[in-house]
Amino acid sequence: MPLLVMLIVISFAMYVFYKMKYVRSSRPIEKKWLSTKSSIALGLFVALFGLNQLFLFQTTITYIISGLFILLGALNAFSGYKAYKHYLPFAIQEADEANSH
Repeated sequence: MPLLVMLIVISFAMYVFYKMKYVRSSRPIEKKWLSTKSSIALGLFVALFGLNQLFLFQTTITYIISGLFILLGALNAFSGYKAYKHYLPFAIQEADEANSH
């Protein structure tokens, strides 16, 4: 249980970290790439939060809401991962072009 809480806190901290980097970035592709990383962290946060609720409360409503949180979080993390893989080569290319100037 403490491990799950620690993972929830870490995923939320990573979400805030990547959002701060997103705001500070001036390159357009890098902003999209950082946005996908924050989307993955937010998805993990929501899914882990839903999983944690399953251990805390054992009611039918909790099972339904936790299931929705886990499903939505997993879908958000998965779509963020797919977008991350899509933008990664473009972000590397953009960084190389910025460093060569």
